[in-house]
Amino acid sequence: MVKEQLGFAFYVIFHPFKGFWDMKYEGQGRTSAALSVLALLVIAVIVKMQFAGFLVNGNKLDELNSMDQLRNVVLPFFLWCVANWSTTTLMEGEGKFVEIIRAVGYALLPMALLYFVQTAFSNIVTLQESAFYYFFDGLAVAWIVWLLFIGTMTVHQYSVSKTIVTMGLSLIVCGIIIFIGMLFFNLLQQMFGFVYTIYRELAFRS
Repeated sequence: MVKEQLGFAFYVIFHPFKGFWDMKYEGQGRTSAALSVLALLVIAVIVKMQFAGFLVNGNKLDELNSMDQLRNVVLPFFLWCVANWSTTTLMEGEGKFVEIIRAVGYALLPMALLYFVQTAFSNIVTLQESAFYYFFDGLAVAWIVWLLFIGTMTVHQYSVSKTIVTMGLSLIVCGIIIFIGMLFFNLLQQMFGFVYTIYRELAFRS
């Protein structure tokens, strides 16, 4: 079963049109497999931050926190899924929320694999060859955007132009969600501060 899902994940990233079609209409792919790819990417990011060669690694290793890397990968993943689902629901998209999670999860596999290769490469590269290290970053982003585009178009049965518009609107919705979230936590913090001030005042007078 694991071998079958792993094989399908590799099939999707090299044959995205057929792969995403099989995922939606032939019952291929599992949500657990997509979330496993997400977990693999978290590990790949942590490994890259910790073990990339010193020539290309500008991170302060004693200040790195794995929980920050977990948050920086997992939150954008679910933020994009929610934003895309919210947008496509209003634009007659045929994809379900779980199908969006699967499509986005499988689309992350190239970045996870390339990060492991990039980290290993960074430890043998010279300063003159460091440009190749950053080439992997560009390749990973381009591959993910391509897979997200094909995945969105197939899952929701959109045309090319509607897929581009939908992905742009999803980015805007991501910004709106972040703004509302920050506003909510700011108000929550102020309310907590207000209640705490009243409590201290009452405690002082009693």
